Amino acid sequence: MTTPNKTPPGADPKQLERTGTVREIGSQAVWSLSSCKPGFGVDQLRDDNLETYWQSDGSQPHLVNIQFRRKTTVKTLCIYADYKSDESYTPSKISVRVGNNFHNLQEIREFGKSLVGHFCLGVSHAVTVLCQQLELVEPSGWIHVPLTDNHKKPTRTFMIQIAVLANHQNGRDTHMRQIKIYTPVEESSIGKFPRCTTIDFMMYRSIR
Repeated sequence: MTTPNKTPPGADPKQLERTGTVREIGSQAVWSLSSCKPGFGVDQLRDDNLETYWQSDGSQPHLVNIQFRRKTTVKTLCIYADYKSDESYTPSKISVRVGNNFHNLQEIREFGKSLVGHFCLGVSHAVTVLCQQLELVEPSGWIHVPLTDNHKKPTRTFMIQIAVLANHQNGRDTHMRQIKIYTPVEESSIGKFPRCTTIDFMMYRSIR
């Protein structure tokens, strides 16, 4: 029996932010969970600390609901998982859904192909897509999920739902350590002007 390859880690999302092409917008959303152990909830998912985590406390599927007040353009979802620390609490099968509300959520259909390409590590068999669901094998690091359509355009949505459908070793409850959501940064016409380099130009670069 062939042992499946481990899911490769993606880049630290802060590297994405430093490119200036995306920004994190999780703070603009209302977050809710299907369940959580006291002291292991939304705050721990969003505290920028990889040592803390959300721990569910109920039956599967375990849900993270992210709702925006207005229709929002989203490009990439980043999830941090750590099999070495969490073992049977680590997700092994995840579904990512978008929609206007709880009643019309749809799974991201093409994200599996995009996700494999996003890693660019030449190990596409390490990430398996089954019925638009992402299967993970002992992940340890950031998992990048592109929220794009068939034409690679970012998704516009009111809501994102992350559903943990199964854990490693048939674990019941789950751990997730961080979740980040990114929107593309639109280039402004102002940003296209060249920088002031001569003394004459630099005299007028600020309001006196």
